[in-house]
Amino acid sequence: MVENVIVADGLTRIFNKTLVAVDHVSFSVREGEIFGFLGPNGAGKTTTINMLITVLKPTEGSASILGYDIVKQANNVRKVIGVVPQEYTADEDLTGYENIMLCADLYGIPREVARKRALELLELVELANFKDRKVETYSGGMRRRLELACGLVNRPRVLFLDEPTLGLDVQTRAATWDYIKRLKEEYEMTIFMTTHYLEEADALCNRIAIIDHGKIIVTGSPEELKNALGGDIITISIKEDADVSEVIRNVEHVKEVVKMENGSYRIKAELGEVTTPLIIEALRSRGYTVTRLSLTEPTLNDVYLEYTGKTMRDTEGSREEFHAQRIMLRRARAR
Repeated sequence: MVENVIVADGLTRIFNKTLVAVDHVSFSVREGEIFGFLGPNGAGKTTTINMLITVLKPTEGSASILGYDIVKQANNVRKVIGVVPQEYTADEDLTGYENIMLCADLYGIPREVARKRALELLELVELANFKDRKVETYSGGMRRRLELACGLVNRPRVLFLDEPTLGLDVQTRAATWDYIKRLKEEYEMTIFMTTHYLEEADALCNRIAIIDHGKIIVTGSPEELKNALGGDIITISIKEDADVSEVIRNVEHVKEVVKMENGSYRIKAELGEVTTPLIIEALRSRGYTVTRLSLTEPTLNDVYLEYTGKTMRDTEGSREEFHAQRIMLRRARAR
């Protein structure tokens, strides 16, 4: 039994000798887990996945999958992995069944075996009733499920999912999460996925690595990362144009106060339900008026804010990733 199926050591990719897309990242992925790369567009997620699946060669560093070196034993790596890319790759002029059979042919799978697998996979992703319809008639959610089926036709031990729900509506995204969970349970496979959706990483991943500007900032399970913040999160705004950080900091149970750019205060505190009224009273007694207040348990967004000093930059990213996103959004026919 292989404990770590993916091991990366100092993995680096530099474009045009100047643009450092991935900067000496090191991590390991355990057998049977869903491991997530969480970060904004342009953080280096897709570049990392492209190196692991042997599409790009690292500039520096090394990585192995099931013991196979991604550079020296690339062919062995390709035999044991499945890939579901960001963009829709299915041929629109072919049916769902024909697309899966085409993928099977590319892997050299015997026709009799391929036919059986194709039908099984269509049942798995609930497309059996649509197997003879051309893909051009499929909705965005149906296309994504077909991509999952195509990525499984070679029975991979490791499945790579690059932004698996990009461009899908909330309902279809939740349904896709269910399929991914079923894949892990029914096929007992290891899944490496990239995402910039915080709720997706929280719902699916056993462990995540937060990546930004090509560097891994922190790694752990969603619960470990949230618990490491050490308290509840209180956000508060006041009417007056004044800095009340010190007033809040002196309140019992308050561990940390950060004044945000919009003038609000992000407060980390133990016993949030007890501390919140104490903060309100401390401000009120000094003549300040509270205009907005929220109390929440830590979220992955709070974790990201803690380590980067900013919230997830969904609207930022590289030209290449935005181009891919626009293609997907144009082609998706979400219903």
